[in-house]
Amino acid sequence: NSPLAQAAARYASTGEPVPPILDTKVILFRSNDDTIDTSSSSADCDSSSPSICTAKATVATFAGGCFWGIQQAYDDEPGVLATCVGYTQGDNDNAPHPTYAAVCSEETGHTEACLVVFDPTIVTYERLADLFFARVDDPTMLNRVGKDRGTQYRTGLYAHSEEQLRQAREAYDKENRMWKTSGRTVMKEVKRAVSFWPAEEEHQRFLAKGNGRC
Repeated sequence: NSPLAQAAARYASTGEPVPPILDTKVILFRSNDDTIDTSSSSADCDSSSPSICTAKATVATFAGGCFWGIQQAYDDEPGVLATCVGYTQGDNDNAPHPTYAAVCSEETGHTEACLVVFDPTIVTYERLADLFFARVDDPTMLNRVGKDRGTQYRTGLYAHSEEQLRQAREAYDKENRMWKTSGRTVMKEVKRAVSFWPAEEEHQRFLAKGNGRC
């Protein structure tokens, strides 16, 4: 697993969310060759090892239905430094590491989500929230995105700080106002981030590996 996935699992094992800022030595994996293009990043990178950066990187979590597609969308966005798909907002933060099969059975209460680490000097949270809403065809549907149905496909913005929670609510309100004109309400969760369990390696960058589609 990537270092980001390993870090998320360590926090989850203690019942904690990933902190809102990662400002220590962080190994960031990006694209097919597992490197990161740091030419446009504010991260202080070691030129001899460009995948190892000292970065003040911001963390966000989004659940947009099938996590394969939303991860690819964020991986393609300039300023996104690393992503990891996994499971969050389960019924018991202290439960053992959930599996894909258990989450799909709807027994654990988790939703499929994407953990995003980004450089806020390049891409804003507002932009990432816009991408999130663009990924969902009809945000007024509950527990459904496209043909995928079930509580594991419920969608939401999960904030890692008070400021991010404010921004997430603003993004929700902006989207909701557009749908209110047709008498419908956006069915998106806006909550504080909780434990994030990385999904199995086979699900990481699933579409980039040439596997099917969402």
